[in-house]
Amino acid sequence: MEEATSAYQAALTADAARYLLERGIGQDEADTYRLGVVTDPAPGHSRYRGMLAIPYLDRAGQPLTIRFRCLEKHDHRALGHGKYNTVKDDPPRMYGIASIHAAGDEIHVTEGELDSIILRKLGFHAVAIPGAALWLGRHRRMLAGFSKVWVWGDPDDSGAEFTNKVCRSLRAAKGIRLRDGDVNETYLLGGAQALYDLRDKEMAR
Repeated sequence: MEEATSAYQAALTADAARYLLERGIGQDEADTYRLGVVTDPAPGHSRYRGMLAIPYLDRAGQPLTIRFRCLEKHDHRALGHGKYNTVKDDPPRMYGIASIHAAGDEIHVTEGELDSIILRKLGFHAVAIPGAALWLGRHRRMLAGFSKVWVWGDPDDSGAEFTNKVCRSLRAAKGIRLRDGDVNETYLLGGAQALYDLRDKEMAR
């Protein structure tokens, strides 16, 4: 896994870097979170050629697994893959677990890996679970010690399901009401202050 992650990180293309930058993720973040592109696929990764590689790192920065994001604007399902892709039989994991060890009393949870990177860029300790279906009992236990868990679900039906599921399983959890898109979109529209304001508004409720 380390060999594949290093190879993909070294192969980050200009197009992929531009895609990330357009979402507020610069070279520093790409380096920190070891983002890359599958140009020379490792065994079992051939179907992910050309995709963005998003490694799930442990607290020491070593990869546990990799998820893949197709960068093409086409009908993903018609071509036999999703927008986001997980290696077959890979167990669901929480992204950004280093934040759990670095955080104090509160932590933030997003639906998307790139959303959590934006929050971490702004100084929040954030993890990600890619969808309500992948929120498991062990994830609840991983966050059970925090006095406040802020949940940044997308402003759609699946996001509402995600927020409700996390909030039902954790008494300390509270949803952040996003209106202008997901975390990434909100950041692009209103900058860091837009996200700070949303968090502060919920804190005041």
